[in-house]
Amino acid sequence: MHKLTLIGITSLLAMLAVTATTAFAASAKGGKGKIVRGKCSAASVWKLKAKADDGRLETEFEVDQNKIGRRWRVTISRNGATVFRGTRTTVAPSGSFSVRRLLAAPASGRIVATAKALRGGETCRAVLSL
Repeated sequence: MHKLTLIGITSLLAMLAVTATTAFAASAKGGKGKIVRGKCSAASVWKLKAKADDGRLETEFEVDQNKIGRRWRVTISRNGATVFRGTRTTVAPSGSFSVRRLLAAPASGRIVATAKALRGGETCRAVLSL
């Protein structure tokens, strides 16, 4: 009797895990995925997105300053490991920049994106928990 109950509980837990993983993939694939937005230290705004994409995690960090030609130093990390470090320049027509990266599975953990304006010192920090 105890053995049968243990097998039933184990099967139920396995089914729940598969359902949760499938639900995340279904809601993210072809959809919006997960999006967080916020304000930088001055007038700029940021947006950080992540969604499942063929077994990987598509990540996009965008900063909108509404000024063209401004340079920013950008870093993106996932679970503490740097996945992007570089400089981006805001472009026409919106005065924004974005950085896109496809990250390896699994689609879990925490993504942190930071941007610092090279002129003026404005900073942006975005955090997205998966």
